[in-house]
Amino acid sequence: MAPEVDVREEVIGIDLGTTNSCVAVVRNGTAEIIANDQGHRTTPSFVAFSAADSERLIGEAAKKQAALNPRRTIFDAKRLIGKKFNDPEVQRDLSPEQISAMILGKMKETAESYLGQPVSGAVVTVPAYFNDRQRQATKDAGRIANLNVLRIINEPTAAAIAYGLNSLHRKSKHTKSKILVYDLGGGTFDVSVLEVDGQDFRVLATGGDAHLGGGDFDQRLMEYFIRLIKRKFCKEDISEDKKALGRLRKECETAKRDLSNQSQVRVEIESLFQGVDLSETLTRAKFNELNLDLFKKTLEVVEATLKDAKLGKSEIEEVVLVGGSTRIPKLREMLKEMFDGKEPCKGVNPDEAVAYGAAVFGSKLSDHVHAGVTLVDVTPLSLGIEDAYGLMKVIIPRNTPVPTKMSMEFSTNEDQQTSMSTKVFQGERPLTKDCIHLGKFVLSDITPAPRGVTIVEDTLEIDEDGILKVTSREKIPGAKSKSLTITSYKGNLTQNQIKRMIKEAKEMAEQDKIARACVDARIELESYIYDAKNAFLTGDGLEQVGDKRGKVEIICSMRAASGWLDANQGATREVYEKKLNELRGVWDPILITAKKI
Repeated sequence: MAPEVDVREEVIGIDLGTTNSCVAVVRNGTAEIIANDQGHRTTPSFVAFSAADSERLIGEAAKKQAALNPRRTIFDAKRLIGKKFNDPEVQRDLSPEQISAMILGKMKETAESYLGQPVSGAVVTVPAYFNDRQRQATKDAGRIANLNVLRIINEPTAAAIAYGLNSLHRKSKHTKSKILVYDLGGGTFDVSVLEVDGQDFRVLATGGDAHLGGGDFDQRLMEYFIRLIKRKFCKEDISEDKKALGRLRKECETAKRDLSNQSQVRVEIESLFQGVDLSETLTRAKFNELNLDLFKKTLEVVEATLKDAKLGKSEIEEVVLVGGSTRIPKLREMLKEMFDGKEPCKGVNPDEAVAYGAAVFGSKLSDHVHAGVTLVDVTPLSLGIEDAYGLMKVIIPRNTPVPTKMSMEFSTNEDQQTSMSTKVFQGERPLTKDCIHLGKFVLSDITPAPRGVTIVEDTLEIDEDGILKVTSREKIPGAKSKSLTITSYKGNLTQNQIKRMIKEAKEMAEQDKIARACVDARIELESYIYDAKNAFLTGDGLEQVGDKRGKVEIICSMRAASGWLDANQGATREVYEKKLNELRGVWDPILITAKKI
């Protein structure tokens, strides 16, 4: 009997990852990871465009063609969200928010296909070390994807929810414990220390590096092989060949993954660069050597976060691993050694825990189940105001529990001053020029008076999403307060830009269907050519061809078909279908006789 479907609108949880993304939902009290249309529980965070920008591919299809179309395939967009591309042309035509919106839209589509109903509400996760601009930019991406982002929560916190609820099945509901979440994904690294008490989750401290992850390990491998090719074959610099680099990156990523289960792998790429066939053995020991400084860097962050939480290593009951990169044996070994032999927790799936926790929190917000889950997070970086000398006056220190509201008073710097500028920054450096500028505004019409007499109070308020609101008001006894509120943490996008991008996303929906049909037609043709080759060359298909000349013609036609496929990467669905019918007309009679297809 099929489970009953709750008629109320579901709130999905989305782990918008740098390398892969994942979506989950709570149904009938249970969190479920939703598989995509390829049957996979995670989806590559890749977006690709055809040469004329007429077609768009997202996810699996985009990643598969990345090596052949490197200049028009985008990945790691999450590392740029809330920032600007350096290339003015790219910046004008395409923003990281738009790319992230495409991936969020794919996750929304995956959920709707599974649930059989429209979805609009979502809880989206971000790295704990994302600043306010990046968080608001993520919300903008959700709006472009036609999603109502109900909450932004930190990835380690979401993983802790998954761990906490999983542990409820094994422990007393009121067992209080302190855990450390070590979250190393494809492009970001976070550490959070939490106190878990049943369904209550309180973040004590967080740390991390928004530019450290599995992609950096891939890059080290690439640099190693680039040097090796240069030394061994005395060729030109391969780093100028984007297509060759794309193929090399793909193989390095595969090798990295395989080394988690094998002590050595063979990296082989035929005709990689100027006739060079790469065929080299890569050992786990060499991989560890190339990345050891990065591994150590993550442990330094762990130590700093424990210090911020005012805890010793012995006080941590569980170390929870999140993110695909935590499968690296050397990292696990170093963490185990750091925590005096304590084995990291294996109770949650590193690839799925974040989406799982986000879905649980979404369920709480939609009033379904898990209403008892409470979450207290912290701000990852200090927030403050620039003084007249360019110094950072911290109002909300880092690792302050959110939501929160704090104030500081400032006096005028000039006689008869009638306005005061408020510049808001985020960071840990003493000078604002070294911190992240979030926004500014001017409070005008303040009471003119001698220098230092007029007092203005600046209030910083962080909501549950980590989004900042700033209020400035004059404080003079007996005078009416004047205030101005700023909520200018809107990433790089104006309201008109967001509206335009929403419109573009809707307009491209039909193009996406056409692009998908084209990919499916290509896959069908590719599979047919492969199966036919296998039947002819390894079976007795050629025996059905009469004379030697006929056999040669069949072999030549197979080579020609493969060459045609390589030369027509961007063909339309109709062209692929026509080619398939053409080949079937020649090959099928022979293969059917041989009973090979």
